[in-house]
This record gives sequence, C-alpha cells and structure tokens, in this order.
Amino acid sequence: MIKVLICDDQEIVCEGLQKIIDGDPDIDVIGIAHDGAEALEITEMAAPDVVLMDLKMPGVNGIHATRRIREKFPSTRVLVLTTYDEDEWVFDAIRSGASGYLLKDTPRQELIQAIKGTAAGASYIDPAVAGKLLNSVVQNAPRIKREPGDLFSEREFEVLQLLARGFSNAEIAQQLFLSEGTVRNYTSVIFTKLGVSDRTQAAIAALRYGLVDLNEI
Repeated sequence: MIKVLICDDQEIVCEGLQKIIDGDPDIDVIGIAHDGAEALEITEMAAPDVVLMDLKMPGVNGIHATRRIREKFPSTRVLVLTTYDEDEWVFDAIRSGASGYLLKDTPRQELIQAIKGTAAGASYIDPAVAGKLLNSVVQNAPRIKREPGDLFSEREFEVLQLLARGFSNAEIAQQLFLSEGTVRNYTSVIFTKLGVSDRTQAAIAALRYGLVDLNEI
C-alpha cells in the first residue's frame, strides 16, 4: 500500500484529491496538510511514501517544505501538484528535490499513475512544463560532451540512459537483465558521481553534461 500525504491550502482541492486517490485500492491517504509546516509534522509522524505538494501556500510554501522533507526524510518522495507553470516555480521545485511536477488539470488516471510511479522511483514532469525545463538546461548550462568511460562504467552509463528516460528501477532491471537491488546500487553510484540526490536531478545533470541526447528522451 502506497501512503500519500496531500498538502494544499485549499480545503476543496484536498477533498477532491482524497476522493480520487482513495478510489484506488493500492493507495492510502494517510493525512492532509494545509501548509508546508504541517506537511513536515505529518511526514515525521506518519512517514508517507509520497507527498502530493502544492507550491504557493501561506507560511512555509511548497518549495521550502520540499527541500526540508528531502533533507530530513530522504525516503519520502515529493510530487508537486500545482497550478503554477512559471519557470521559477518549476526550477525551484526541481532544485529543491521534487521527484516530479504536475499541473492540477492532470487527468485522474495520469495522476494515479504518477503517484504509483513516483513511489516506485520514477519521475514525472507535466508536458506543459517539460519543454521549459529541458530547454533551460540545454541553453543555459555548459554542455561538456564526454565519453561514457570518462565518468561511468559501461553498465552505469546504460542505467543512466534509462533512468533519464523515466524508467523505474524495476523497468531498468528488466531491460538490462539485472536484479532491482543491483540497479539500486548502480543508481546510488551514479548519484554520487553526478553530485545529485535523486533521479530527476540525475536526468537533468545528464542533459547538462551532454551524457543524454535530448532527442532520445
């Protein structure tokens, strides 16, 4: 069972999300928070697998809450669900450690899929903001084209390619005929070499250093 915490300052939004999520037998809403501070408190008590996080809230906003949750509770993943698609919100959320970024007009089934995928280690970026994010990486960051062997072993490079395309550990294991435990070990090494803490940041770093072709994702 996937434990989900909803964090949004609008009561009607929380009620709607809870109704949608509770309709899936594999997901359980274990709490509702109305600001970032409350989300931190509930996360500490209930250890959700995924926090469904709004961004613009009174007090501690979603950006700050995401950063603190990822620092204090690294096993809890944050999936942003917001109405804001402005560049600064997208970039700040990803830099703060969010595993994905969806807009509130996301269809019900896609939201459920994103929650399950996020819990399994995948990353989801709404198509409406993905172009902004990837174009910013390509245009504003230096592309340092490297041979895979300069930084990664051949197998690590294969794992990185699939990780950057949004494959979960289970899917990577199936593709490369490895165990999930072995894939987890490879991703840990990849994070260390790239200086990142999660899959989304690893994918962005791979683009930044020219290790992944934008056209292949």
